[in-house]
Amino acid sequence: MTIGYAELPIPEGLDGPDVPAKVADLAEAIDPHLWQDAIDLADRNARYAGAPALTVVRALDGSVWLKTSSVSNTWATVYEPLPPWRTLSLLAAYQPGTLLPQVRVIGQRVHTRGRIVRVDGGLIVGTNGVQVGTLPDDAIPTQASAADAYYSLTGPPLIGAGRYEAWSVNESAPGGIVFFSQDGAQEGGTVGCVWIDISGSYWKD
Repeated sequence: MTIGYAELPIPEGLDGPDVPAKVADLAEAIDPHLWQDAIDLADRNARYAGAPALTVVRALDGSVWLKTSSVSNTWATVYEPLPPWRTLSLLAAYQPGTLLPQVRVIGQRVHTRGRIVRVDGGLIVGTNGVQVGTLPDDAIPTQASAADAYYSLTGPPLIGAGRYEAWSVNESAPGGIVFFSQDGAQEGGTVGCVWIDISGSYWKD
């Protein structure tokens, strides 16, 4: 005999000698419908990788995941708190400007922000693309992605908006943050800008 949408097995009168086993069957049937607990994502993967589909796990930080496969460790994220911003690694010739260059990864979306200047105070020349930093491994896209990169209008720049590219593992500089100016060569002026701003976002997948 079963009851409810979950079809939970209920011991019947004739099950007297088998009541312990029947109660165990009921507990096993209920268990997948309970919210399971984990310390964090790593603990979830270690303890529930073999759980059936539709298992729900919650973590101490409020994260909630729903398992979408019974044969693989695949989950849908119901909720996760925003991860903290992390400082980006810049190449030796560059340093943070007035705004600290940072990165935040939320699922498959990567967000960056901050300004970059040259250590020697010179102009950043991006006519043919120049690498200014490197992304952490979890922010590297599967294919090269691009976002707007605004830059100073002090000095020779004419447009004030270029782009930065996040290079994939298949590029010559895997995970590179590469800045491209849209100004090109200018008549009677030095090409380059005082600072660039990398506030933007792109998809990893």
